[in-house]
Amino acid sequence: MTDDLGLNAYQRLAGRTAQYPGRGAKPMSAYPALGLAGEAGEVCEQIKKAMRDDGGEITPERHKALKKELGDVLWYLAALAFELDLDLSDIAQANLDKLADRKARGVLQGSGDER
Repeated sequence: MTDDLGLNAYQRLAGRTAQYPGRGAKPMSAYPALGLAGEAGEVCEQIKKAMRDDGGEITPERHKALKKELGDVLWYLAALAFELDLDLSDIAQANLDKLADRKARGVLQGSGDER
């Protein structure tokens, strides 16, 4: 794989492997949201284990495991975006726009979604 695989291309290709209950149905399937939460938890579990077992260092083995788990996070994010009729590139651009606006207004730090 090259580094120029776009987000929407990834989303389309990942969709070819999407087999879960209620895919594309209305109301939307909660399956990818639950999967996303579970996989994000597995990423956190790897970081926790690095802190506990490896003095906070990311060993080569843990790095490999994190790469796999982050790939699973990305897959479930793509599936959830599909269920919501959203493109990953649109999500990414909206997030960058939001952060640029916050930076311009000097409110990157702080709390609250609508700052």
